[in-house]
Order: sequence, then C-alpha cells, then structure tokens
Amino acid sequence: MTETTAEEKARAVRGYCFYDWGKSSFETSVVTAILPAWFAYLFLEANGLTGNILGIEMTADAIWSIAITIAAMSVAIVSPSFGIIADRRAIKMWWLKILTWLGAGGTLLLAFAPLLPISTQWVWLIVMFVFANIGLNGAGVFYNALLPHMGEDDEMDAISNRAFAYGYFGGGILLLFHLVLVMGVDGDWVIPFCMASSGVWWFGFAALTFAWVPEPHIENEMDSLGFWRSARLAITELKKTVAEVGNFRTLLIYMVAYFFFIDGINSVTSLAGIYGITVLGISVTALILTILIIQFVAAPCAIAFTKLADVWGTKKALTAALVGWCVVIIGALAFAPLQLDAHEEYGIQYDWDENADAYVVVVNSGISALSQDDDEQAWIQEWGDVVPTELNEKITESSAVKWATDDDDEPAPKTLATGSEDRITGFAATIADTRYSMSIDGGPLGNTTALGVDHPTSLGDGSLDFIAVTVRDLVWEPFGMSVFYQFLLLGVMAGALLGGSQGLARSLFGQMVPETRSAEFFGFFGFFGKVAALMGPLLYATLTVLYDSRVGILSIGVLIIIGAVMMRWVDVQDGIDVANAEDRRNRGESEPEEASPQSEDDGSS
Repeated sequence: MTETTAEEKARAVRGYCFYDWGKSSFETSVVTAILPAWFAYLFLEANGLTGNILGIEMTADAIWSIAITIAAMSVAIVSPSFGIIADRRAIKMWWLKILTWLGAGGTLLLAFAPLLPISTQWVWLIVMFVFANIGLNGAGVFYNALLPHMGEDDEMDAISNRAFAYGYFGGGILLLFHLVLVMGVDGDWVIPFCMASSGVWWFGFAALTFAWVPEPHIENEMDSLGFWRSARLAITELKKTVAEVGNFRTLLIYMVAYFFFIDGINSVTSLAGIYGITVLGISVTALILTILIIQFVAAPCAIAFTKLADVWGTKKALTAALVGWCVVIIGALAFAPLQLDAHEEYGIQYDWDENADAYVVVVNSGISALSQDDDEQAWIQEWGDVVPTELNEKITESSAVKWATDDDDEPAPKTLATGSEDRITGFAATIADTRYSMSIDGGPLGNTTALGVDHPTSLGDGSLDFIAVTVRDLVWEPFGMSVFYQFLLLGVMAGALLGGSQGLARSLFGQMVPETRSAEFFGFFGFFGKVAALMGPLLYATLTVLYDSRVGILSIGVLIIIGAVMMRWVDVQDGIDVANAEDRRNRGESEPEEASPQSEDDGSS
C-alpha cells in the first residue's frame, strides 16, 4: 500500500464503509421492503395472479426472479475484463462513480412509474430495477476490489464486517423513515418518494467514498489503450489467468464454494419480500417492519462475527454461519398463515342487519386488490349486485372496477336488496376458484364460509405443503403465531447471520487475493457471485412455475449446503502464501529467506 498517515488511513476506511451505508438504501428499502410489494400490487392490478410472458403464464415472484437474473448476467459477463484493466490503470474509483450514477439514477427513476398507464407501470418498474441492479452489482466489483488496499490481512475481517455493519445501520435508518411515511401518511406520492429518496441517499453517501478513499497505487501502470485495444488486452489476460488457475488451487476451491453458498444467501434476501407478499399474504407494513428489525439485528451481529473469527478463524466462523442459514431455510418451508377462524378474518364479510332485514357486505381492509385480468374482472362484475365495488378511475381505457372505499379510503359497506340470499349463495359457490375468502354472520345464511384455492391459507396441494401444515398444527396455531410473527422470527435469525456471512465471505477472499491483482480477482469473484445470482432466482422461478414456491425455497437450501460442504477443502493459509508469492513476483521482489509457516487447515487468518 502507498504510505499514508494513520489519520488518512482511518478516514479512507470510514469512506469505504460509507459506501455500504449509502447503497444499502437500495438493498433494504427498494429491493427487499417496498418495491416487491409495489410491484406485486401493480402486477396484480394489471394481470391478476399470472401474466402471459412470451406465451408462458408467470406469477409476480417468478418474473421478479427473472429480472434479478438478467441484471446479474449483464454484470457477470464483463466483470473479469473490467477487473483486469482496473489492475493496470488507476480507474477503480472512476468506474465506481460511473456505475453508482447508473444504480442511483435507476433507483430515482423508479419513482416515475405512476406517470404511465396502469397496464405498463409494472413493466417500467422491472426495467428500471434491472438498470439499478446492474449499477449496484457492477459497482460492487470495484468496491470489493478496494478492500485489499484498505489494510493488512489481519485487518480484513474487521474492515469488511464494519462496512456491512455501516450498511445495515444506514439502510435501517432510511427504512425507519420510510416506514413512518408508509404507516402515517396517506397519498399516492409516498411510495414514489421512497424510491426517489433511496437513490439520493445512495449517491449522497457514496460522495464521501469518492472524496475520502484514494485511488489505489498501481504497480507499473500502463498507458491508456483505448476501447478496442483494452478489450483485446482483457481477453488475452483472461486466457492467461485461466491457464494459470492451477497455481491458485485453494482460491479456486473457495470461489466454487462461494458460488453455491452466496447464491443461496442472496436468493433468500432478494426473494424474501416478494415471497412474503405474494405467497404468505403479509401486509406491506408488516414486511417493512420485519426488514427494519433485521437491519438493527444484523449490524451488531456483523461485528460479533468479527470477534468470533478472531477466536475460531475466518473459515470456521463462516462455516458456522452457513449451517445457520440451512436452519433458516428449513424454517422458511414451515411458514403457514393460520387458518381463518373468526368471521372478521375473512376477506369478504356479510353481516345480517335486523332493522333492514337484509345483509350488509364489506371487504376486509387487508384484502388483495382486484386485478385487471379479464377473467377476474368478468367474475366480480357478474356479481356486482352482492359485492361492494366501484369504477376504478385509474383505468381510463376500460370499465374496470375495484373494491369500494369511502372518502377516507376505508372499505365502504354495501346494503344489499332484500331477498338477495340466492345471489349470495351463488356467489359463495364461485369463491372456491379464486384467491379470496368470504364469511356470512347471522340471518338465514349464517355460519357459511368459503375459501378460494389460491388463498394464502389454502395448503395441501403442494408437494411440500405437508411441512407447513404439520408445523402449523403443532406450533403456530397452539402458540397463536400469525404468519407475521413467523416471518419476523425467521427474519431475525437471518439478520443475525447475514452480516457475518457476507462480511466474512468477502474478507476470506480478500486475504487470499494478490494485492497487485485485486481488481482482476475480485472481477472473477464478482463473476462467480453474479452467475450464482443467475442460478438461484432462475432455479426458484423454474421450480415455482413447475411445482410451487416451497419447492423453490428447498432448492435454495441445497445450494447453501453444497457450499458449506466444499469449505472443508479450503486451506486458508495456503491461499495467503500463494497470494503473497504472486505479489512479490509482480513487484520484482526476492523470495524471503525463511520458509513460509506450515499451512493451517483450520481456516485461521
């Protein structure tokens, strides 16, 4: 490293950590908390439960997974080439700035979706989400490549985990502000404002990184070559790196292990929000509150894993975190909304009015919005005389309807005509083929209920539903734990593991990477991570389409198990020795007179 004062080094480390503080606004408020729910809502309004994409019927969570896959593939293809050039030119910070502009700008542009027709708003969200993800993941290559320049090997765990802790605190603070807005302020501008403020937050704190973190010194920096000559150089050097992969055997084993376990971890974090909304039926507010709690659990636990790594070694501490993730996945299979017991828990409620000698019907405030799917619209309009609906003024191109609300946007009750019992009975018979539920209290039809096959509480048809049903009968219902508390419990467990597993994974790689080739190797690190990011969501989407969401979750758990098992063959000290030897060769330094210490396979650093 270039000689710096202790004060300059401390400021550079703070600047490095503040990038995590800023970008976490996108990862928490946007990716995990708000955007999945907003996307699911707009998708349901436009399409219903499924939309036809290139002739294939897909759910919202499946489309979300594919969007993540597209963004990851875009970055994975170019990451190694970018890294090679960045090791030969002082451009790490330059590329970090460019890609931050793309990511933060894409996040800001999410706010403009309401300006479009309702049928295309969800498409705009997906496109901008892909752009923002490309910026995030691309910037991550150069950001991670700075880590070996921030300190010595024995400082890696502390710096890496400190950065993740900053990220959780920074993302958590902004998410708290967003939660207050979502819960306490009415208005169509709230969600777009959350998107826009996340983009501004990201770039604002990234500016501290740009100001405080110096461009790392490059040994024997080459002259600028132009685009095409740089591309040819990158391809040539890539071939050389692949040819000499045998010289970095330990690092290769670790990268393959990382490929599997980070795929599983990132899939959990990126899909948790959309899974909670579309499969479990939790509210947006509950989702945001859960994620907020996770942030403030993850931050101190990231620091705690640093202490654990000091005692156990980085490798053992990371492996312990991976075992914990397997437990979380098993717990996720057991998620099960409690069965509807009380009349007030049903989506559509009929109450007998003795004075009017007729039924009054109202929809529960937590009911799913009516979509613009032709079949669902035709169904609800056919029974418009016995359900509270009104013209959807947001849809100008058709006569679509939505659930009726009053001036305060609260559910509006509807008093039915005397003698509507036959129509109510007919409507109840149609509920079985929907995603809704209904209950009748009092009057000639009292104690009648109906539950749709696609309602979140309808379990039993899926190949793994028996797990959720069994745990619901034995644990959730006896203890009265609603799906929100189930989601929160597993969320806290995941939060305790998140910072440690991500921070230690990056730190362990940074210890075994030659400082003189940090961007190149972190480019491959990014390649493996992004290709892995293709595999998990795509696997989840495929198995969800073919089977159901629980089978998709199980596949993610298998990925983490494979990665954890492969960690057995990672000899950390051997990887460090090889990296040091490569740095001496690139700097023209002679070999040390004393032999390297004997390799330790316990993973200590």
